[in-house]
Amino acid sequence: MSHSIYIIAGEVSGDTHGAHLMDAMSRQLPELEFRGAGGPAMRDAGGDGVTDWVEDAAVMGFWEVLKHYRWFKCRFYEMLDEVVAWKPEALVLIDYPGFNLRFAAAVRERLPETKIIYYISPQVWAWNKGRIPKMAEVLDLMLCIFPFEKPIFESAGLETQFVGHPLVDELEDQREQVTRAEDLVGLFPGSREREVNRLFPMMVEAARRMHSHYPDWRYEAAAASKKLEGQMQVMIEEAKLPESCEIRLKTGNSHSLMQRATCGVVASGTATLEAAALGLPYCLVYKLAWPTYALGKLLVKVEYIGLVNILAGEGVVEELVQSDADPGHVERILSRLMTDREEREALCQRLERTASRLGDPGAHERAAQAIVDVLELTNK
Repeated sequence: MSHSIYIIAGEVSGDTHGAHLMDAMSRQLPELEFRGAGGPAMRDAGGDGVTDWVEDAAVMGFWEVLKHYRWFKCRFYEMLDEVVAWKPEALVLIDYPGFNLRFAAAVRERLPETKIIYYISPQVWAWNKGRIPKMAEVLDLMLCIFPFEKPIFESAGLETQFVGHPLVDELEDQREQVTRAEDLVGLFPGSREREVNRLFPMMVEAARRMHSHYPDWRYEAAAASKKLEGQMQVMIEEAKLPESCEIRLKTGNSHSLMQRATCGVVASGTATLEAAALGLPYCLVYKLAWPTYALGKLLVKVEYIGLVNILAGEGVVEELVQSDADPGHVERILSRLMTDREEREALCQRLERTASRLGDPGAHERAAQAIVDVLELTNK
């Protein structure tokens, strides 16, 4: 019996997760047709019925979305018309809440029989808990990747399964048999140009200060792209570091560096989970434009910013936010981690315990099985 799924992801990470999910579902249900929108990986997994729109869709920030409002509106109704005409058994939405939650509501109104499943839940528990009851009215199933999300959504009456974090699988392929270099400090300024511009010069200055006290330490920075590597190199040159204080740059080496460095400083985001899972002791830095940060403080209702601390429910790693994300604070924390083996090992143990809460390998397979179960129940 053939089955039909319309699937949407709007960011590069969602495209990766979507492609793995589609492959896992196809193995479990060979007669499965996909249509929808994602990126190149999802198009490869689903065929011509999946549109590659990620490069245009993955815009960040309120003003960027507003500037592209007309484009998003056109895509929204084009896709809605396609779904209504096709009448798929299920709509699968991957993260990307600004678009996907509105799309879910529109599909629910027009196709009440279509099952709507959300994979990688939006972090509404942080910025808008009031949306959760509305989501429970629209969605049939939430597949979450953090264990603490399950009771939050279930309390609103939304059927929810914790399937584990896809990061666990992705990092298994990245693990190296290496010994940490006792003189190496890792710098991880993030993957977006704005955060690199805000954070990397500060990290460079922290390295200069540490070098003045510990001249034998080495520094290596992870660049997310060749373009960012070039911009980071300019920042290093503009800092006019002593010749003896070298900061090596390499593109795409973050996972390797997280396993070779003794400790590091990491921009807030998924990289903080990666660092925890790979056992790197670190401090977290987070800095936004002040108006954006002030607005965020009004909207976001969580005690911690870092995903590791949120997952643990306590302050496992030190968070340096806004004005505290400065060279002096970073120098102090990293110097302590580099020189105090006992503190460093204690932090490693806490990170290991926290990372274990991400679940076992096989998140995509478990998510696929949950969706297949919904399809099979629908057709009984």
